[in-house]
Amino acid sequence: MTHFTEEVINIIKNIPEGKVMTYGQIARLAGSPRAARQVVRILHSMSKKHQLPWHRVINAKGQVVIKDEATYQEQVLNLEIEDVELGVNKQIDLEKYQWHP
Repeated sequence: MTHFTEEVINIIKNIPEGKVMTYGQIARLAGSPRAARQVVRILHSMSKKHQLPWHRVINAKGQVVIKDEATYQEQVLNLEIEDVELGVNKQIDLEKYQWHP
């Protein structure tokens, strides 16, 4: 496992309940500012194995962007359970909910 992958996993594991981070934000903190898509790949392939709170990772616009409808609904439900409010167009207020470690 690369150092970047280890850092991404560690960052995601530490996102507190009721907070979110963006793919790009995680990539920057892990040391590779242009690797947001790599963060997506890591989430996709390692969430179950490392029990990552994948639902707390969203895009830079504050949106849930998963294409699969069932997984999309699961992410929205998990965020709502944690009292993260989704506003117009299912957009999350990053000013209020984004975590800055």
